Amino acid sequence: MESVRTAKVTTTSSSAARPYLGSAKSVLLLAAGAFMLVNMYLIFMWAPTEAVMGHVQRIMYIHVPLAWLAFLAFFIVFVGSLMYLWKRESKWDMLASSAAELGVVFTSLVLITGPIWGKPIWGIWWTWDARLTTTLVLWLIYVSYLMLRAYSSNRSQGALYSAVLGVIGFVDVPIVYFAVNWWRTQHQRLVIGSGSLEGSLNADMRTTLYFSMVAFTLLFSFLLWQKMSDKRIEEDLRSIRYSKELTRGARIGR
Repeated sequence: MESVRTAKVTTTSSSAARPYLGSAKSVLLLAAGAFMLVNMYLIFMWAPTEAVMGHVQRIMYIHVPLAWLAFLAFFIVFVGSLMYLWKRESKWDMLASSAAELGVVFTSLVLITGPIWGKPIWGIWWTWDARLTTTLVLWLIYVSYLMLRAYSSNRSQGALYSAVLGVIGFVDVPIVYFAVNWWRTQHQRLVIGSGSLEGSLNADMRTTLYFSMVAFTLLFSFLLWQKMSDKRIEEDLRSIRYSKELTRGARIGR
């Protein structure tokens, strides 16, 4: 009975805090929505048309932020996995798994928008370029992470195995980023960072790109928060179900 009381107290206290978290989440959603609307106007109406590539270059303002978020998601997976291996606390596993699910989405969009941008420029949809290939490997690592969780015999084992993969797999992130510098590739140079094309961009193009990265980051932050909230609710439901089973077992034992 003591375990049942503990579960009830924990659920009640977390529920009391949710109205405040819910309002903050709503503000973040509104901010992300407003920024994305302005972002679409900047991309398609305000930013100048690139002289050589034409309108297809506008995909850059979506493709580059998506790639940034794919990296950010895997960094969160890396940190969450390290903390779970150290602390063995479920909150870190929830953080890592939530980021991994979003990482699959954003990396998939990177692999879709890249060929759409590249086809008019390169004349082909896909080539086994170092940057493209390592990005595909990154996507496969994300998918493997989720498959480990889905097909493990129990939740704790799945969390442990996926955490190990989340730490080791992060090695591919810097490889993807620096691939265009380390190897002779068909892919263009870095758009942002040291030795990148950033300085050669028109001022309005740079402003649009930076704003787009902020807008997409806000969207990612809301989605990550929402995923974490969903997983906490699932955890609460499992705890309540487990408490009921214990109570039922205790009554039968009497």
